[in-house]
Amino acid sequence: MPTCPSCGTNHVVKNGHIHNGKQNYKCRPCGRQFVEDPQWREVTDEMKTLIDKLLLERLSLAGIARVMGVSEPWLQAYVNKKYAEIPQRIDSVKKKGRLTIQCDELWSFVGKKSNKQWVWLALDVDTRAIVGVHVGRRDEQAARQLWASLPLVYRQCAVCYTDFWAAYGQVIPAARHRPVGKETGKTSYIERFNCTLRQRVSRLVRKTLSFSKKLANHIGAIWNFVHHYNASLPI
Repeated sequence: MPTCPSCGTNHVVKNGHIHNGKQNYKCRPCGRQFVEDPQWREVTDEMKTLIDKLLLERLSLAGIARVMGVSEPWLQAYVNKKYAEIPQRIDSVKKKGRLTIQCDELWSFVGKKSNKQWVWLALDVDTRAIVGVHVGRRDEQAARQLWASLPLVYRQCAVCYTDFWAAYGQVIPAARHRPVGKETGKTSYIERFNCTLRQRVSRLVRKTLSFSKKLANHIGAIWNFVHHYNASLPI
């Protein structure tokens, strides 16, 4: 007879079978029920810390589940909870000196490519920090949501470099709006960050099998990386 994993005794008896047909045992002294060589295992805090790190790399959830030896349903539930709790705002901002930001939009999709979800981003030129994020359509309303996501000091004082997309001109104050072409290099930092975002978040790769099926998780994954990116910048 096998040994009880709780009390270590071998005073156990057979107690039917579990859902997959494996023999179930019951310990007489402590009452613990168990099977030999169980397929599940406890997910420790150390494993969750590693999973959090893997979520910031270009890995699918299925790939993370294989690497960590956890089930995909458990991992999906863990990710749903984690992304739902991530703050969707920028707290720490630069407050002294001249403020300059670069803005751009990044194409993505949820579920299918016809369901386009544009990622609007604003980057502080001096600190390289992302100071504004919005995910939605590519229209004036989305541009207003990006503007609203900026900390107040940027909305009041920052000079904003963008491309020639008309929605920007309808939202950003004309005196501080600088529409420019790529050849000027005035939007090079935000365009470089777009490449970084695509390389690090698998669901943003143009040809991918790791695309988001749920908009809330799509947004959560982007905010998760933005907070990590900002925290990794030199002070």
